[in-house]
Amino acid sequence: MFNFILLQAEQGGGYTQFILFGGMILVFYMFFIRPQQKKQKDQKKFIEAVVKGANIVTLGGIHGKIVSIDETTVTIEVDKGAKIRMEKSSISMDATKKYQKDSSGSK
Repeated sequence: MFNFILLQAEQGGGYTQFILFGGMILVFYMFFIRPQQKKQKDQKKFIEAVVKGANIVTLGGIHGKIVSIDETTVTIEVDKGAKIRMEKSSISMDATKKYQKDSSGSK
């Protein structure tokens, strides 16, 4: 009886395992690879579209205002004349909207 069950599992297992493996690859792509690629694409667009005068946050958590933009670098003012020059790729997010909300008094 046990041998009969093992023989049946061996005969139909090839296609089932192939479909299961393909399904796992599809799920992995849809939930891990594709969202990461989209996030990287959006980040690249954001960095290319950054303009002088925008309030930003760097990957290191430094908040500042963009004073000048070169081809690969930006200079940000962090506090009353203190300026830092850094790579464009280290910009994390736009904080202009956050500062506008804080200055209007609503949080």
